Amino acid sequence: MGMGGPAPLKSTARSRNERMILEVVRRNEAIARAAITGHTNLTQQSVHRIVEELIRDDLLLPGDPVRGMRGQPSPQIMLDSDARFSLGISVNTDSATISLCDLSCRIREEVRLRVRPMSRTQTLKELRAIADRLLARNGVSFDRIVGLGAAVAGYFIADRRQVNAPEPLRDWSLVDLEPMLEDAFDLPVRLQNNATTAAIAEALRGVGLRCPTFAYLSFNYGFGGGVVVEGRPLLGANGNAGEMSSILSPDESESRPALRYLLDAVRENGVSVDSVEDLHLRFDPAWPGVDAWIAQTLPSLNRVINALAAVVDPQAIVFGGQIPPELGRTLIARAGFWARHRYGAGPKRPELLLSQVTGDAAAAGAAMLPLREAFFA
Repeated sequence: MGMGGPAPLKSTARSRNERMILEVVRRNEAIARAAITGHTNLTQQSVHRIVEELIRDDLLLPGDPVRGMRGQPSPQIMLDSDARFSLGISVNTDSATISLCDLSCRIREEVRLRVRPMSRTQTLKELRAIADRLLARNGVSFDRIVGLGAAVAGYFIADRRQVNAPEPLRDWSLVDLEPMLEDAFDLPVRLQNNATTAAIAEALRGVGLRCPTFAYLSFNYGFGGGVVVEGRPLLGANGNAGEMSSILSPDESESRPALRYLLDAVRENGVSVDSVEDLHLRFDPAWPGVDAWIAQTLPSLNRVINALAAVVDPQAIVFGGQIPPELGRTLIARAGFWARHRYGAGPKRPELLLSQVTGDAAAAGAAMLPLREAFFA
């Protein structure tokens, strides 16, 4: 992300038409070769030629023929999931996660450090050691790793080279992170904020499979989000599209649905909770302070979802990040859209849905970043 642009990925990115076909196969998991053409704007001859090239390059695998179609049985085509891999890391205020992702955009293994990653140098050293063990355990050679995706909580500054992260991540703030990450992992790096990478994981492996245009709300120590339009993340001119907290005024800052304030609320009522990660793991809706926090938060949350409905018009708004699932379901049940419309006829509103990505969505989406850039539409 420096002046010369991002470092090239280790595996040369495929052409636009090749990525189109790889994307069709990825979304269908297995598809008859003859059926691929109908999902593209290419001729059958072009599809056949490109598929053969991708098979020769060990990115696609031919399977058993599919009968029941006109003409000769057509072989099933699928991705060779073991052909390429990528790594992803997510740095939150109280944890850091590393994920190994295969070419099918499936997470093979995820390891989470449930300690506060206050020291950048020490955390990167530990994550690199875990990465080496991940590859060894999964039988993946380093030369099959395309790159590293990295997600950090916060927003971009300095032409997207630096992140302004929450206070507990001061050591990760206001420095050029990509060169440091490249040195630590010996890989080309793609850096994004954690809400955007979580939205990417949702697009490739969650709600996005049914709703290609959606907004993602990331409930963490802070509160942010991402927007996906027709399957593609909307980054904005400065990389900060989806900064949901900016919809609220400074006076409303402490009423935004950031989990740091829920943490304060339950602690003030005598509940011993160590961190947002601990809150996620042990959440109890009966804790004193929870209901008051929800009541204080709902007006701000409603403003955010109504703004998203008006500006983005998504099919869905996803509640994700580190929010405890039961709390997410409660907020979904109590949140609402403003309903005063001419003639009593209002526009269709987006569904409010809980994230369908298991594990650390930000780390998963970060791992998918290099693969998506190199191989998919």
